[in-house]
Parts: sequence; structure tokens; C-alpha cells
Amino acid sequence: MNLIEKIIHSHLAGGESQAGAEIKLVIDQTLCQDATGTMAFLELEAMGIERVKTELSVQYVDHNTGQIGPENANDHLYLQSVCAAKGVLYSRAGNGICHQVHLERFGAPGKTLLGSDSHTPTGGGIGMLAIGAGGLDVALAMAGEPFKLTYPRITGICLSGRLPAWVAAKDVILKVLSILGSKGNVDTAIEYFGSGVESLSVPERATITNMGAELGVTSSVFPSDQNTLAFLKAQGRAQDWVELKADDDAKYDKIIEIDLSSLEPLAACPSNPGNIASLAECGGIEVNQVLIGSCTNSSLKDLQTVAAMLKGRKLPGGVSLGIAPGSRQVLQMLSRDGSLESMLSAGCRILESACGPCIGQGFSPASDTVTVRTFNRNFLNRSGTRNDRCYLVSPETAVASALTGRLSDPRQVAKELDLEYPDWKMPEQFIIDDSMIELPAAPGKSAEIIRKETIGAPPQCSALPENLQGEVLLQLEDRITTDHIMPAGANLKFRSNIPRYAEVVFDCFNREGEPTFAQRASALRDSGKAGIIVAGESYGQGSSREHAAICPMYLGVRLVAAFSIERIHAANLVNFGILPLQICSPEDYGLLKQGVAVEINELPKQIRQGQEIEMTLSLPEGTTRRIVLRHNLSQDDQELVIRGGKLAQS
Repeated sequence: MNLIEKIIHSHLAGGESQAGAEIKLVIDQTLCQDATGTMAFLELEAMGIERVKTELSVQYVDHNTGQIGPENANDHLYLQSVCAAKGVLYSRAGNGICHQVHLERFGAPGKTLLGSDSHTPTGGGIGMLAIGAGGLDVALAMAGEPFKLTYPRITGICLSGRLPAWVAAKDVILKVLSILGSKGNVDTAIEYFGSGVESLSVPERATITNMGAELGVTSSVFPSDQNTLAFLKAQGRAQDWVELKADDDAKYDKIIEIDLSSLEPLAACPSNPGNIASLAECGGIEVNQVLIGSCTNSSLKDLQTVAAMLKGRKLPGGVSLGIAPGSRQVLQMLSRDGSLESMLSAGCRILESACGPCIGQGFSPASDTVTVRTFNRNFLNRSGTRNDRCYLVSPETAVASALTGRLSDPRQVAKELDLEYPDWKMPEQFIIDDSMIELPAAPGKSAEIIRKETIGAPPQCSALPENLQGEVLLQLEDRITTDHIMPAGANLKFRSNIPRYAEVVFDCFNREGEPTFAQRASALRDSGKAGIIVAGESYGQGSSREHAAICPMYLGVRLVAAFSIERIHAANLVNFGILPLQICSPEDYGLLKQGVAVEINELPKQIRQGQEIEMTLSLPEGTTRRIVLRHNLSQDDQELVIRGGKLAQS
């Protein structure tokens, strides 16, 4: 067996161990963050669960840690109190980003982790099978239900050699993205192996598994070895270590070989993480803003390297450099070894240990300027600035660019400034201070749940109609992300108020002076008809936010038709009663234009009878046309979507 097969086998609760089959996995640990956690716990309450049944569940506050108005603080009070009542650990605002803190304090090799955040696979850097999911699926896992997924095809990536100076772990995953792309990898998992693995520390491995989310894969996993043990020892958790690796004769569905010593610094160019180019190809573009942090590149290793590059130097006047340590532990370590002083003296701006600008919470760049970031996503407008130009790079490239004011190769800058590459070693002991992680009430003890006026109940969906009459509300192209569907940034504070948050569904496609998508959808809903979304390849990329399904469902959307839909989003659609369908031909896509009326007779019967769904289109010229779309729903999911999802009206 390979390593992923071993972990799946030890946690299998149902289904066959073969690629493409539906399986059920026992989940050991869960995590939520505040942008998704409120809805997840409201859903858990709706299930009537008194106390979570996992080995460990943790709720982090890291996304919306500051905002004008009471909404975020109200959410935090609710989360703090419901965690106390339900047996969940609560990591307070300021303690750090969920994936960084979980890796430091809770992740354990061989365990399964389900998180209501798409970058949960960060835990694969420590040998976990860590998977992102919608909040409702995580709530069900906390309730003791196994997690349902498709048994993945497993791609092995064989690493050899060693990274040269000034080439980083970020460049490894950018290289993988250049090979596999950011679409077409649904129901695949990545396993790293080979002699090159030994040269990568846990923080470097976590960078690689974290950004595996941009591939669209289920999870990415490294073996658990002596480097893993060194990290856990330094965290005071050596007892959590077990050695885990693939068998010598392990098989993979596909193998990709990467020689680490042959890599060079790369960048993901605007506006998709899959748009990879060498720095030479980018051409030394003028840079106005540089941001270092996020759950991808905010480890102690990353930031001590940054500090060493900045020591004794000053940033040029035209560049703003912000740095967000991934956890309070990282920030404390930086404050004690002189690294923080080096950053401050250089002119850096130190941000809170939180997600912050990675999800559009502040630090938006100026119009028509370039922002260089060590983050994981550069979807258009994600920074909060319309038509932004965002490049994703390693911390080394980010500092080189900040020092020169241009997108720069750190190897060249090192020569010009006579910089030696910092020799980083794992600390023998990290600073251990878990005082900002609150323990729940003891079993049998009650705790009051605080629910302020800005927090509403999750909306319920009705069963699919026998005969569906609807209209195409929007025809979209390839790679539509959950940020396109549900903008984050300043709007994210409305996440617990679905009617309010639904007002900005597909806001980026609204045109001034015309009715918004929300207005058109709700008017169609109120007329008794269903809304339909049409898209190209890889619909629903990006965040696991189930609001990208809940809010359209609230507006009356009952069907999404696309050439392909990403795994987490497709599951969220089914969970909330929206039927995901596959478009079979470009000709059919061309017919499904905005405003086209759609009719599907005997819809539940068609779903149950086979994979083909026949629909009739009323075209603008007054003619009708029959087309066939397909679904690949399991029998359980067929019944689920027919009755209106997991929170269907009774």
C-alpha cells in the first residue's frame, strides 16, 4: 500500500477501496474557522447534538478578527459559548491561523482531519490525511457521522535532490501547479515520496500540502519520518509521533518525478494560482506592495529567513511590506531572537497573526499597481481592489522584490547585495503557551450559548419539484471561484445573516443601473420558478465556504450546470438541495444563455432512473430544443438532493 491507502484503510467505515467508489471515513479531528464555523455550529445545534463525538475538535478565530460593526464580535461570542457547551476547544483571536496552530499544537501523523476550510490539507505536511469540506459535513463529523467522499486516484510525486539556495518550498508547489494545473484534478490525492523528502522540514512540507488545495485535489500527504519527530519534539508532543511511509512496492495511479535541485524561483501570475511563470518571464515588473504571511508562508522558518534578508537594510520609499506571523508562537519566537527588530528596523508593517489580507480583510493594493504576496490565491478582486494584479511567490522572492521595488529573482538580488542564504535549523524547543486556547466545560456541566441579534438560523430548502420550471440566471465561463459567487472582504461579516449576505451573490457580475443577480433570482423564486446557473470548467474553485451554496439556494437556485464542478463545492450544492449537472457538449453550453427558460419533467424520477437528465429549452427565437445533461450522484446523494438537502424542510 501507499501511505494514503494505509490511512484510508485504517479509517474505512464503508465502501470499497477502489478509485471512483464512494467511501465513508471515520474522522478523528475537526477544525473550523470563524468565517465558516458559525454556520457549522448552528447546523450542529439543529441536529440536537449535546456534545461532539470526535477525538478532538477545535474552533479557531482567524478570518474576521476586526471589523466595523458588531457582527464579527457577535459571531465570536457565539462560537466561544457554543464551543464551551459542545466540548470543543476555542482558539481566540490573535492566537493564530487555524492551519498553522493546528500543525503546531494538535496535528498527529496517521490521523484524519476534516476542516471547514479548503486549506485543511496543510496537515498533510505532518502525515495526516487532512481534507477540506463544507461546514455541514464538518458538523456531521462532530456529531459522530463518517465523512462521505469518492475514493481518490492517488498521484505519487517522487522528489529527488535538494533545493538550491534561494529556491523555496513555495517553488515546489508552484512547479506542481505548472504540471497539473488548477483544474481537472477532482477526486485525486497527492502523495510525496522519494529521497528528496528528507531534505524538507515540516514547515516546508506544510507549505506544499497547503497549496495543494489550488490543484483541486482531495488531500496531499508527506510521510512521517525523523523530521516529523524533530518538529513534534520541539512542540513538546513527541508522544504523538509514529513513523508512516509507503511500502517499498507501493503503486500509484500516476507518478511525477521532480528533481528539487533543478528548480528555480517561480510566480503564479494574475489571476489564478495555475498561471505559473519563471521570474525571468515576468520581466521585472514594478511592485508597489508586498505581503508575507497566510497559512501558506507564515511559519518560523519562513519569517526567520525574511528577517535575515532584511537585517541591516531599509525598504525603498515606494514599497509597502506587511508581515503577518502565522501564530502567536511564531510571533513570540521572532520577538525573542531579534528577528522582529530586524523587520521593524527595515520599515516593515507587522500585521496580526491572522488571515487578514489573504481573504480581503484590509491591505488592499492601490488601483493599477502590482501586489506581490506569499499567499495561496490570487483570484481577480480577491484583494479587495477591482482588477487587481496579484503575483504569488515565495518569501525569498517577496523580500527580494520589496528591496528592489521590482518583481525580482532572489538569486540575482543576493549576488547584488552580497547576501548569504540563511541556514535554518529546527529549534530544539518552541515557546509553548496554550493560554489562548480555551477548554470547554467538563462533560455533564452546562454552558450558556450566547446568540446575538445578528446571528440567524440556517435556511431550509424544499424538495425538488416533480416538474421543474426555471430560467438561466447567469451563463459563466471557466474557473469560476467561490469568491466570484460569494465575495469575502468587507461582506464576510454578514456570513451569519443569510438574507443579508445573499444580496451580494455574484456581485462581481452585476452591472450598474441593472437589477442585481440577487434581485433577479429572488423575483424568479417568488414567481414559483427555479433559478439555474450555467458555467464552464472547474466551477466552484477555491474556498470551502458553503455560503456559495446556501445563499444561491436561499435565492431560489436549484440547479447548477457546468462542464465540471470542484469536489467541495459539488458536495455543498447537494447538501443544500441544489442539483449539480454536467454539460455534455459545447453546443449545449451555447444554448444555455441567460434568460433561456428551462423545463424538466419528472425530475426526481429522471434522477433515480439513470445519469441522464432530459430538459427542454425555450429559445429566444421562439423555438424549443431538447438537450441531455448528466449527473454522477450516488444513490444516497440522489435522495438527498431530491428531498432538498440535509437541512430540508420537514
